[in-house]
Amino acid sequence: MSEETKSLRQLKLKQPGRIVQINASGELGRRIRDMGLVPGVVVLPTRRAPLKDPVSLQVHNFTLALRNNEADYIYVQELEN
Repeated sequence: MSEETKSLRQLKLKQPGRIVQINASGELGRRIRDMGLVPGVVVLPTRRAPLKDPVSLQVHNFTLALRNNEADYIYVQELEN
C-alpha cells in the first residue's frame, strides 16, 4: 500500500476515508462486501469500544460494528473532514 492509504483500523475517530482496496478473500471477503464495504464507499469511524475493539462505522445511512482484525483487510484513503 502507498503512504496515502492505510488500514481502516488506523483511521482516527471522525476522520472520513474512502475504501480503495479489500485484501480479504473467501468467506470473510464476501461478508465484508455484503456489509456494503466495497471500493469507493466512504466510511466514518464514529466510536470505539473501551479496549479499542470493535469500531463503530457510519456507512451510507447506517452504522455497523467491525472488529479490528476485519478492519485490517480494508484499506482506505483519508479524506478531508
